[in-house]
Amino acid sequence: MQSKLSDIALIEQTLAGNQQAYADLVKRHQRFVFTLAMRFVKTREDAEEVAQDSFIKAYRSLSAFQGNSKFSTWLYSIVYTTAMTFLRKRRLDTDSIDDEETYIQIESKASGYDVNNVENKSRSYYLNQAIEQLLPDDAAIITMFYQGEQSLEEIGKALGMEANTVKVKLFRARQRLKEKLERNLKHEAKELI
Repeated sequence: MQSKLSDIALIEQTLAGNQQAYADLVKRHQRFVFTLAMRFVKTREDAEEVAQDSFIKAYRSLSAFQGNSKFSTWLYSIVYTTAMTFLRKRRLDTDSIDDEETYIQIESKASGYDVNNVENKSRSYYLNQAIEQLLPDDAAIITMFYQGEQSLEEIGKALGMEANTVKVKLFRARQRLKEKLERNLKHEAKELI
């Protein structure tokens, strides 16, 4: 059965002409690729486009994969590059959450929740909401480290940075995430952190 094969075995089969092997690779990684793309582009439609483009680019470049890192690390670097290109083309505004207009929009959304509603929501919902408010690089590093369970070295390879740089960026991203949670949830953030 294909799903039990390693990524390397599926890559070898794909390069040998087995299209189903690549479909299995896509199925294996599509959820996290989409999640990572969402951290950059923010809308479902754009994330689907970035994810699809990333898988197409990965397929076309599969013969260049040398196996020096995990396939997922290599793939996530393609997602990162594709998302950055997408953002440049779209010239999306990546203002900081501290921008007054952005803060007012978020505050307006948050003010619509009553206390009972906040207590009934899951922690992951609010955590994901706070991650979405981070800058794309911060959100990507948090997502890759915690949800993708990538090591600092793997994230560094994917983003073209040294592991120590990733460590510093991860620390700073966690601090900014904590600030977002505290701003959004006030005392509830203490339970999450």
